[in-house]
Amino acid sequence: MQHSERQHESKKAEYMEKCFECYAEHGLTGTGIKMLASACGCTPANLYLYFKNLDSLIIESTAYCMTKVENEFIEKAPTDPKDVMRFIEEVPGWTAKRHGKKYRLMYQIYTHPKYIEYGKKFFEGVNLRYTEYAKQLEPKIGIPYTVITPLIFIFVRACVHYAMFEDEYYLKSQMDILKQGVVLFVNKYRDKG
Repeated sequence: MQHSERQHESKKAEYMEKCFECYAEHGLTGTGIKMLASACGCTPANLYLYFKNLDSLIIESTAYCMTKVENEFIEKAPTDPKDVMRFIEEVPGWTAKRHGKKYRLMYQIYTHPKYIEYGKKFFEGVNLRYTEYAKQLEPKIGIPYTVITPLIFIFVRACVHYAMFEDEYYLKSQMDILKQGVVLFVNKYRDKG
């Protein structure tokens, strides 16, 4: 029984990823159930074994795939103050190249009146996850998590904005102030340690 539940969840995760990629490539309104099923290598009826309707597929696949993006982002994050500048320099371009279409789709979905409550819930979770991550970084970097958390938010917002709009001016201004802030905080808290 547990084995078939794991298989079901594994197949559902595979379908969520493929459907989200299909939406990201073709747009929310330009993608129907037949195209989604084709991208998954199944029939439309198979998709309905995993999702009660198209809205459920959209909501679940967005939350699932964007959480995966978030986890990938966190895996790349520095755990040593000496590595922070490299991270700040490399990640915006990586984010844009790897996840730009996904971020555009996510905002299209989570700002849609039909799905906005799901967006609010998702971002409440993001806030909690990034705060928890900042708490893990505090002993490694030596900066209080209450300082790290807003720095993470500034950085992520700038990366996402760049991934969506390729706005070099906005990115540069955000990264410049972020780098200055990091240096100031590292020096401030190193002196206290």
